[in-house]
Amino acid sequence: MSDAWRPAARTAGLGPTVFAEMSALAVATGSINLGQGFPDTDGPSELLEAAVAAVRGGRNQYPPGAGVPELREAVAAHQQRHYGIALDPDTDVLVTTGATEGIAAALLALVDPGDEVVALEPFYDSYAAGVQLAGGRLVGVPLEPPHFRLDLDALAAAVTPRTRLLLLNSPHNPTGSVLSRDELAAVASLCVERDLVALTDEVYEHLVFDGRRHHPLATFDGMAGRTLAAGSAGKTFSVTGWKVGWLTGPAELVAAARSVKQYLTYTSGAPLQPAVAQALHTQDAWVAGLRDELQRRRDLLVSGLCAWGLTTFTPAGTYFALSDVRSVGYQDATDFCRDLPSRAGVVAIPCATFYDPARAGLDPARALVRWTFSKRDSVLAEALTRLQRIPPGTLERGADQP
Repeated sequence: MSDAWRPAARTAGLGPTVFAEMSALAVATGSINLGQGFPDTDGPSELLEAAVAAVRGGRNQYPPGAGVPELREAVAAHQQRHYGIALDPDTDVLVTTGATEGIAAALLALVDPGDEVVALEPFYDSYAAGVQLAGGRLVGVPLEPPHFRLDLDALAAAVTPRTRLLLLNSPHNPTGSVLSRDELAAVASLCVERDLVALTDEVYEHLVFDGRRHHPLATFDGMAGRTLAAGSAGKTFSVTGWKVGWLTGPAELVAAARSVKQYLTYTSGAPLQPAVAQALHTQDAWVAGLRDELQRRRDLLVSGLCAWGLTTFTPAGTYFALSDVRSVGYQDATDFCRDLPSRAGVVAIPCATFYDPARAGLDPARALVRWTFSKRDSVLAEALTRLQRIPPGTLERGADQP
């Protein structure tokens, strides 16, 4: 290949993701896909009908770059109603093409080459890509099994004079950990003391279990003026393919993200935005029902995997659970996930993809696998039935398939 065709150095390593590999394996083998995290049922019927009405009503051309006014107003009202956060919908809310674009735009707007971004590890894979494209360096603070709690001393030690941003994800993908009020208060104190901006990924804010509550970092002392928060209609209303998200925070930070976002998608989802606005005002009961349903499905999946012999950790939020494959004879979760479709007809995701490459081959990173329980009961039950046909003692790599 000519040097002129060589990709930019900042894209090094940004090849196809493990999600694409595992989803292709699922199709090729007819496997049940418990790897990629999306529901297999749609959101509330009122939301869907509102989108149809918007399409038929002519809401099909470019909406404003910052998002349609009714959605920005609905996001502001949602933040006030649930958390007591006061926002100006004209300056403090930006509608994005999913939370992923919002986070990417914020990183590109706020991180200079050489800056460090501290995040909880394992981390959603787009974080590393976004920081890399901005020219920064991602610094991980490990959440260790079995409880995946935040080590506050390790967090403080990770912050250096080069640290520009703290990227905080709670409820946390992939571990399912939900930071407590005390943990978040300590994080807030550190941000104020070290003069850090916080970018918070809160897309699973309503999917927390066992009576827990999500506490936005922006509600803690000193954080309202230094926190940019990402939210998602896709996760809240089970319409992940709509890619409607938002950023909220002080006008200066929102404006910085908007300055980049306008040159990415500019805008999107014209008829979907008013539908999401209506749902944010009217569908709190549906969202609470989704939370309760996911908690029940979590228990179904976790108990089934444990009964099979696979050590599995019960998440406090999101719709993901992690297992340690060493309990069924594997040392490497990537090997486990590549073998499982042909041997059991089930797909999961190895967690090494959520770690810094320097640590991806070390324990516990290489031994952890992620499953989603955002599927119908019948799908989860069939996946467990397929797994249970294989005695765990025969699953070791190299053992004959029964």
